[in-house]
Amino acid sequence: MAKIIINSEKCKACGLCCQVCPKNIIKFEDEKVNSKGFKVISIIEPKECIGCAQCAIICPDCVIEVLS
Repeated sequence: MAKIIINSEKCKACGLCCQVCPKNIIKFEDEKVNSKGFKVISIIEPKECIGCAQCAIICPDCVIEVLS
């Protein structure tokens, strides 16, 4: 199982990570926002992560880090 680290303060809520995740486990939290007012992403089923790192690769702001 991979470990995902998300720097929510750097996230601009572009949603690219949500679109590219093959397991569809990255979602926006409806009521949580960062200090800039953007919705925060979270991993809803961390045990389902296969560690492909597609989310980290596509993120334009280097918000996500995947550790194997």
